[in-house]
Amino acid sequence: MDARIEGKPAAEKNRTTVERQSDREVVVTRTINGPAHIVFEAFSKAELLRRWWVPKSMGMTLLSCEVDARVGGTYRLEFDVGGPEPVAFFGTYVDVTPSSRLSWTNDEGGEGGSVTTVTFEEKGGQTLVVLRESYPSKEALDAAGTGAADALFETFDQLDELLVSLGEGSGP
Repeated sequence: MDARIEGKPAAEKNRTTVERQSDREVVVTRTINGPAHIVFEAFSKAELLRRWWVPKSMGMTLLSCEVDARVGGTYRLEFDVGGPEPVAFFGTYVDVTPSSRLSWTNDEGGEGGSVTTVTFEEKGGQTLVVLRESYPSKEALDAAGTGAADALFETFDQLDELLVSLGEGSGP
């Protein structure tokens, strides 16, 4: 597959790419302005994740964020999306290698859920983040679309802003 979307909202910001690499996999790539150990913590600690994960433009409110980032540990994020009931995203961590790799299941859809794997590679004080969404079938990926991956353009901008606020990023 060669479907590829690139976003660079402002000339100074790092580029985010979203690419459907096969019938079952979408890959999002972004360089983040900060060291790998801090970027890894931003993905694996609830107090940091809640500060950047939800795209502000989507109008959702994060009601709760629970993260137990260890192999076999779970996560659960609940959102108010304006409906009668909150929407929850949850799963289990299957690989946790501090500062270099996180992998988790996405169980909210039942069978056919995707597995997300994120790798962190530090170069010159920046971190190359590669996020892979792997689905069990082409049909499952087609049903999911790339909406969540597309939202990562804004989400990763918010991560850069968080690192600046923590004094760890160089800023856009």
